[in-house]
Amino acid sequence: MGLQEDNRHLEDADRKYIWHPFTQMREWEEATPVIITEGRGSFVKDSCGRWYLDGVSSLWVNIFGHRKKEIDDAIKAQVDRISHSTLLGLSNEPAIRLAEKLVTLMNVSFGQAEGPPPAKVFYSDNGSTAVEVALKMAFQYWQHRGETQKRSFLSLNNAYHGDTLGAVSVGGVAIFHEAFGPLLFQTYKAPSPYCYRCELGREYPACNLACADALEEIMKNHHQEIAGLIIEPLVQAAGGMIVSPTGYLRRVHELCSTYDLLLIADEVATGFGRTGRMFASEHENVVPDIICLSKGITGGYMPLAATVATEEIYRAFLGEFKDLKTFFHGHSYTGNPLACAAAVACLDIFAKEDTLREMKPKIELLDDWLRQMQAVPHVGNVRSRGLMAGLELVLDEKTKEPYDWQEKIGWKVAHHALDNGVFIRPLGNVIVVMPPLNISIENLGRLLTVLRDAVISATA
Repeated sequence: MGLQEDNRHLEDADRKYIWHPFTQMREWEEATPVIITEGRGSFVKDSCGRWYLDGVSSLWVNIFGHRKKEIDDAIKAQVDRISHSTLLGLSNEPAIRLAEKLVTLMNVSFGQAEGPPPAKVFYSDNGSTAVEVALKMAFQYWQHRGETQKRSFLSLNNAYHGDTLGAVSVGGVAIFHEAFGPLLFQTYKAPSPYCYRCELGREYPACNLACADALEEIMKNHHQEIAGLIIEPLVQAAGGMIVSPTGYLRRVHELCSTYDLLLIADEVATGFGRTGRMFASEHENVVPDIICLSKGITGGYMPLAATVATEEIYRAFLGEFKDLKTFFHGHSYTGNPLACAAAVACLDIFAKEDTLREMKPKIELLDDWLRQMQAVPHVGNVRSRGLMAGLELVLDEKTKEPYDWQEKIGWKVAHHALDNGVFIRPLGNVIVVMPPLNISIENLGRLLTVLRDAVISATA
């Protein structure tokens, strides 16, 4: 079978057999799919032999790019030993080593902040399940404490915490979540810290964090029934790369302490260096009660997640067998040795390559580019933290009138970029930039040049 014939077979088979996520399949069936066959560094190659810069780290997970030797070698070595054994009633070496490394890392990362850092690791397999674990853990914690009325949760508008029903219940992105409304449990929603489109009609910094005041009002009236607040620290990622104003996260933490709510930090997107610190919560010296981790934890190689809780939360689950205080939750692939081995190797790379320090000139380059892009017609707002950024495109910059979402302006930018060797995936009218942390300055510059041209072309 020749290359062209094989490609046609793959394209036909894809249309015939695969249902793609977050994709209108009628449009997909009429398009020619890009089929990835290989990756190397910050690039991916399609079945026709074309290479593309991976501008979103393959959906924010490949933080060290593709074919990273240390992770490749760790997985190969683990395959030669054992690929999976259950964590129910057994343990395994990679899971233990990774848990030790995560807790040690958090003790260092949160060493200057008030309060004990998370201390116990509960494994699952993706960001949604990490959040589900956190919600169930927080709920059951209060039940064991005898505060049985604390059974609801508080979250933010524009929040995205995953696609399982518990995670959707605390989500706040209407286009993703409204269809499932009848299936969800009720939660309290507070205004998003979305300064460009403030729900309260205020301007930062003159507002004095009015959105946090609105959050406090909910806590004041309902804290007796709220088990915890879940938040994406600093950046609401899938909600549109919404960067919260300085001081907001710190205020949220103080409010949770005042009103006795557990603070759950969903660091699935912001964790592992993406914001310039190992964890986004560090930027404002906030120690969450529970942290949800996934995406970059294995460098994008294997599905893995971790929900890390404080010792106090863990101890509330200890008791006699007859007390039924056990945390009744688990997954077939919990603590998978292959995934844990990949994660150990991934975390070792941060130290070996001094990743956070090496990111600084790249962050400066991205910040400079964003300032320049703010002057480009139809760029309404630019925002970033570390190497995660968003450009919000608008029809009218003065009124902030958005493009009709059905116009698919973000996808027009993405298609233009793809034609010029860069893969990105927008969020509606927001162009997302999230390259691998170790992308070279040269390749980052190339990526940003292509994106500038794509924005100008799509909005002309």
